[in-house]
This record gives sequence, C-alpha cells and structure tokens, in this order.
Amino acid sequence: MRHGVVGRDEVFDQAWRLLGRPGPVLLEGPAGIGKTELWRALVAEAAHAGWLVLSCAPTEAETELPYAALADLLGPLADRVAELPRPQRVAAEVVLLSGDADETVDVRVVGAATRSLLEAATAANTHPAVLVAVDDAPWLDRPSERALRFALRRVTGLATLASRRPGGTAPGEVPLGLDEGRDGGRLGRVEVPPLDVGALHHVLRERLGVTLSRPMLVRVAREAEGNPLLAIEVVRALQRLPRQPSPGEDLPVAASMHHLLADVLAGLPSESRAAVRLAALLTVPAVVDLAAAGVSTAALDAPEEAGLLVVTPTGVRFTHPVYAAAVRAGIPPGVRRRLHRQLAGLVTDQDERARHLGLCTTDPDPTVAETLTAAAGRWHSRGAPDFAAQLYERAAQLTPADDRDRLGHRRLAAARCRFDSGDFPAARTAADAVAAEFTDDVRAESLLLRAVVAWCGGEAGRVAVDNGTRALAAARPGSALAGRIHAHLAVFDDRPEQGRAHAEAAAVLLDGRDDDHELLAAALVLLFFQEVRLGRAPRTDLLDRALRLEGDEPAWLAGTVPAIWWKAIDDAERARRRLHRMLGRAEARGDEPLQHELLSHLGEAELLAGRWAEAERHITAARELGDQLGTGLVGETWLAGLLDAHRGRLAEAARVAESGLRLADELDDDWCRRIHQQLAGFVALSAGRMVEAAAAYSSLAATIDGTGLVEPLAMRFEPDWIEACVGAGDLDRAAAVLDRLTARHHRLPRPWTTLGSARARALLDSATGVDPGDALDALAAARDAVPPAVLPLDRARCLLVAGIVHRRSRRKLPARQALEAAVGEFTAIGAAAFADRARAELARVGGRPPTPRHLTATEERVARLAARGRTNRAIADELFVSPKTVEANLARIYRKLGITTRAELGAAMTRGDAPTMGDVGG
Repeated sequence: MRHGVVGRDEVFDQAWRLLGRPGPVLLEGPAGIGKTELWRALVAEAAHAGWLVLSCAPTEAETELPYAALADLLGPLADRVAELPRPQRVAAEVVLLSGDADETVDVRVVGAATRSLLEAATAANTHPAVLVAVDDAPWLDRPSERALRFALRRVTGLATLASRRPGGTAPGEVPLGLDEGRDGGRLGRVEVPPLDVGALHHVLRERLGVTLSRPMLVRVAREAEGNPLLAIEVVRALQRLPRQPSPGEDLPVAASMHHLLADVLAGLPSESRAAVRLAALLTVPAVVDLAAAGVSTAALDAPEEAGLLVVTPTGVRFTHPVYAAAVRAGIPPGVRRRLHRQLAGLVTDQDERARHLGLCTTDPDPTVAETLTAAAGRWHSRGAPDFAAQLYERAAQLTPADDRDRLGHRRLAAARCRFDSGDFPAARTAADAVAAEFTDDVRAESLLLRAVVAWCGGEAGRVAVDNGTRALAAARPGSALAGRIHAHLAVFDDRPEQGRAHAEAAAVLLDGRDDDHELLAAALVLLFFQEVRLGRAPRTDLLDRALRLEGDEPAWLAGTVPAIWWKAIDDAERARRRLHRMLGRAEARGDEPLQHELLSHLGEAELLAGRWAEAERHITAARELGDQLGTGLVGETWLAGLLDAHRGRLAEAARVAESGLRLADELDDDWCRRIHQQLAGFVALSAGRMVEAAAAYSSLAATIDGTGLVEPLAMRFEPDWIEACVGAGDLDRAAAVLDRLTARHHRLPRPWTTLGSARARALLDSATGVDPGDALDALAAARDAVPPAVLPLDRARCLLVAGIVHRRSRRKLPARQALEAAVGEFTAIGAAAFADRARAELARVGGRPPTPRHLTATEERVARLAARGRTNRAIADELFVSPKTVEANLARIYRKLGITTRAELGAAMTRGDAPTMGDVGG
C-alpha cells in the first residue's frame, strides 16, 4: 500500500518514471477502476517533491460551466496575470473571475493567456518541475479544453498528466492533443489494471468496514472484474439483502452501475431521493440552493451514509462522478423537467437559471427565449462562443415561429459564435441554413458570414466572392450593410478593377458612420491599393486618412496592405515596423492564422531588403506555424525557394518551382502560377540559362497581363526579363520590355525601378552597339542614388552589369574593378549564384591582371594632361621633365589602366576609373 494507493505500487512507479522524462502521461481505464486515486497520488507525490502543481478535476456537470476547469488549473498562477499583455490580462481575469471585461473576450486570447502563464511558470525556475494534471480529461468544459489544448501543444518543459476512461474521446483521439506536444517525447500510456483479490479486500475493509470470507471475496472480485467501485456497490447490494447468497445463487449484477444505484436510491427516504436528484442536476450543488429547494440538512444524511455524497458546510459533491451521471440517467424525463423548473425559480445565478429554463421548457416561450439570448450574449463576451452558440440555438428553438426577425437574428448569432469558436464546418452549415430560410438583411448577413468562413477556412477564393456577391444582392442598396459587404468583397476579389469598384463603393457608403470607422479605413486602404495595382498614380492621401482612422489598431480586413505597399516602394523599414507591430498584437491575441500571414510578409520584406538571415528566420517560423495549423504552405515554400535561389542553392529552388507550377495547374490558380513562374525564371537567370529564363518570364508576363495587374510587387521581374532577353539575343523583346519598365519608372520612381531600368539600359545599349558611356554614367548615378541598405542585391547587380559592359567594350581595368567589387558585395550578402557569375565574367576579362598599385603623383599629372590632348613635349615642358620621362610614365599608366590608346585614357580619366594617390587613403 505504498504511496497510499492500494494495490498500485507497480503502476504508480511506472507513471512516476514516465513523468520524469519528456512527453505527457495518460492514465487509462474504465470508470471506477481507480484512475482518480492513482492520479491524486501522483499529484501529491509531485507536490511533495517540490513541483509546481497545476491541476483540475472536472466533473460531468461542469462541462456546462465554461472555464471552470481552467480557472482551477490556473489559480496558482493568478499573481502572474498582471504581467500579461492587456488583451491576455483581461481574458485571464475573466477566466479566474477576478475582473469583468468591458469588451468581448476572443476565445483565442484565452488560449494565448494560458500559454503565456504556463511559459512564465516554466521559465521561473523556482520549482524542480511544473506539472499540469487533468483528471477525467474528456469531462473538461469545451472552452477550457480548447485553451489547454492550444497551450500544451506550444509550451515546452512541462510535465503533463491526464486520465480518461474508454469512450470519453473519439476512437484513436488522445485528449488535449497530448500526442502532439513540442518536447519531442512520446506519449506515455499507463493502463490502470483491475485489482486482485488481496487489494480488493483492503479497499472493502477501508471503505465499508467489512471483511468478506475468502470464497465470497473471490466471487465479488470476479463479478466486478477487479473494478473497485463496482465491487463496493456489489457489497453494498449484498448488505441490503436479507441474507447472503448461497454458493449456487447469483450475486447482484455488477455490470450495470445504473441498476445498482437504482436499488440504492430506492432504499432512500423520498426526501433524500429528491435531494440527490436535485444535487445531480445542479452544475455546482450548493447548500444554499438545495435549502431554497426545500432540502433539509437531515435529508442529506441517508445518501451520505450510503456513500453517495459528501456534505460540506457550503456544498455537496458526489463521491464519484459516475454516481452523479447514473442518478441523472435514472430520472424520468417528466420528473427531470419538473425539477429543472423548480431549480430555475430558485437559483440566484442568472446563467444557471437560464440553463434550467432551457432544459425545462418544451413549447415556444418568448420570455424564456429572451433570457437564453441574454445569457448567450454574456457567455460570448466572456470568451465561450461555443457555449453561447448552444444557448442561441436553444433560444431560437423557443422563439415563436411568427417572430421572424428575432428568430433569424438568433440563428445568425449562433452561426457567428460557431465561427468565432473556430468550428468552420458548423458555421458554414449554419450560415447556409439561415440564408436559405430568411430574406433581406438576415439573408445578406448570413451570406456575408458564409463568405468570411470561406475566406478564412481555406476554401477557393471564388466561393468567398460568390457568397459576397449574393449577400450584396440581398442587402438594401445604399445601406451600411451593403457598405460592409463591399469592403469585404474588395479583399475577396483579386481582380484589380472589381476590387477597386467594391472598395470605392464601401468608402462612399461607410463614410461618416462612426461605428464602421475600422471598415472605412480598410476600404480606403483597398481603394488606394487597387488603383495602384491598375497602374494609376498613387493617391497617398487615401492611405494617410486610412492610417489616421486606424489609430493604434490596424484593421484585420486589410491590415497588411500598407506594408505590402511599402515593400513595393522599397520602404523596408516602414513595412518592417508595421508588420512587427501587427505580429506582436496577433501573438498577444493568440491569432495564429494572422501570425502565419505576417511572418510570410516579413520573410518577403527581409528578402527584398537583402537581410537573408532574418528572412530565413521568418520564413521558417511561417512554415512551422502553417504546418501546425494545417494550412497550405504554398506561399512560404515559394519564399524558401526564392531564398535558396538567392543563396545559390539552385537545384533546391528549381524543385520548388516545378512542384509549384504543377500545383498551380491542378488548382488552376493564377496567383500560385505567377509566383512559381517568377521563381523558375530567376533560377534560370541565376544559372546563366538565358533562353530558359526569357521563356519563363514571358509566360509570367502573360499570366500577369491576363489578370489586369500593373503594380506593384508583381512587376519587379521586368529588369531580369530584359537581362534574359539580351542574353538570349532577343533584343526586340528586350527593347519592348524596357519601354514598359521606363514608363513604370516615370509614373512612379522607386529604388527598384531606378536601379532596374539603369541596369537594363546599359545591357541593351551594349548589346545593340550603342556607345555605353552615357548608360554607364546613368548606371553609376542610379547606384549612388540608392542607399546601400535599401536594395543591396540590386546595387551589386549594377556592378556586375557595369563589369560586363566594360568587358564588351574591351576596357579591362574598369571591367575588372567593377566585377571584383561585385564579387565582394555578392559575397557579403550571401548571393552565391551571382558571385559565381561575377567570377565567371572576371575570368572572361582575360589578359594580364593590372598591377594593384595606384598611379603615382607624377603619373596622375601626366595622365590628366595627356587626357586633355597635350603632346608629350607640352607635358614635358609643363612638368619640367624630359619627353622620354613622359613617354615612360605613359607606358606605366597604360599598363596599370589596362588600356592602349589616348582615347581610352581620356574616357578613363573622365569617368574617374583611374586609381590615384588620393584613393589610397579613401
């Protein structure tokens, strides 16, 4: 009887060992087998060892009391709540009943608060270990279960212990997702076995004070199959018999606990029997509520003596949860409704009263329906939307059929609660049902909800657009509801002209409505952005007004659009600040789908800015989170492939492009096709396969032109397209694309258009035989105009192009200097493929490498005079040296600069290519 648990030494030791290694522990066994006693012993052992124990032991009745279990479990961490971010602090106070929220608590925020508190507990290092222990996990109330499941899958360093009975969860499902933890340890399953005869002897003597003969004890153990709870009830049934059964007679049937308890209840006085039933129907059986129902203290004596109840000064609890469930199951339906009606008139808690009213009312009743609606609103505001959905649905059932307005709005509210709880399939079904049954605004609202469910639930974009369009047709023209629908359609519809029209309509309809300022801000942002995508001049006043309307809270509907715009104009720092601010808010609210989106945007922003280590960190985090959420990984896989291509891992990037293009064909998805065509072109360009790159970029341009897109990020490939066409010898196409790029640059100059157009012009002039001097000057000016930290890769590529053009013009020294500088800059940012291309161009320069020495002061004076057209004699006279000395200096100058004529010397000195004594110090 070590550890105070009879007959469980071996299984206790097994479970305790498992708790000491990574991975959760699950106690399994049928009801009454002794899981709870073993669970309590393990919890006590952990506390004795100095562990911080966070535990809860929910009962079946408490499944209807949102956050009851979570409040018990987080109670020891209440002093840490003040340290949480405000949204999490408010949510935790609601759960712990230490504060009331003046705003609706998002169910995801409760999960985030739970995670933060558990992480703080593990990080404190004030205890040897932190144990999260849940007895009878399948009886967790749904909001507590969801919050704990969210947190336990994400927090490392916890010891986790749970118990369950067969049938408590779906077949093969592990409660709380304990088989998906992050510690890397496997789930440890501990089967609680039946007790042997000797252990049952000790249990019966301790609980009932009886000692059975050996033959009878063996019969009881066999009849109860080693289940101690069943054995106790069998012996109690034996004690009620007038005589002990003879060896040939059957014992009381132990297979049915309900049957055995029916006999126990039948033997109780009628007053006691009523008291037990009332206690079983109360969520939390309090003495004051039982007394209000007419239950005397004396009426509780008999059931307590029978081992059914334990009575405390403030309340009553059943000695085993199975007893309460069996009592409820044995109450006839009519009697149960009568008792619920009695309790509804007595309990003081308004939510408990609403529950009893809902259970005792059978016919439509507007008063009861209104009571349930009010209770549903309270539970929704407290972060229990699934429980609120049930109340709204019950309220709708009790709403008179002729009250169509209230009926429709209650069913719609239930559908919204299903969506808020994350149950997208249920929300989809409910929204479709409401849309099919109702008309006007209720139909429009339900179709809008259906569109939002499609958009957030990963359905095809056209499903969201179709339902949004149907919602718009059902709404009153010119109404605020129509404006809200237009605002959503501006996001759902990726076609620029249609999106612009919806955004403009939303901005008109929502302007001046204070309650819709968030959607108005989104509409203005989208109107600005869709106009830019169509190639119109950016109306930044729209963006500025939207940002003022937002204040400190970016709108979820279009919150990332400003950052996308700033990425497009290479304002990486501003984009970065907004995305990080939004990410912090999303993390505080537990909004992981938004976190996933923001991490992807951050990865792209850092990739464009040449900060590839940061880009990799964000892309990896996005992929891990996307995998955890079960969402598609197309975007972040593409970003990872693009990062591989920039770093020179071209084979890996090519595989991503190929698989992405196959997926795009399967889905007929232009966005997926577009990004992977871009990746395929960039991989081919980086590898120097110009014909292949030109073909890929031509296909990409056709895809984009087909969508009507003109701006912004979609067009960054055009300079690469020109480079590929020049390399492939398709100079006519290169010139046509350059015209497009030049028009884009004149419409809206940005760092990438500045560098890209200058780079493309230099390549095309060199290929068509035009003197590249002006283009090279423009290229150098463009590079100087863009700060090094803005587009480091594009700036380095300008050096590569300068080196190529100089080489083609047979100017070896400037070619070598530009290419060596390009190699250095490519290497510094990790652009391995481009560094290799620059080295290959260096090898093509050929000839004797120029001496690394700079021009001496005399050589510099001779070179400058010679570049001005002075003869050797004139130079000698001016410098007071002999003509032979001038000739010797010129020979050294030509050798150092890699040139052969005075014309080349003049060009070199004009461009400043010649290294001088002044360059040594700089």
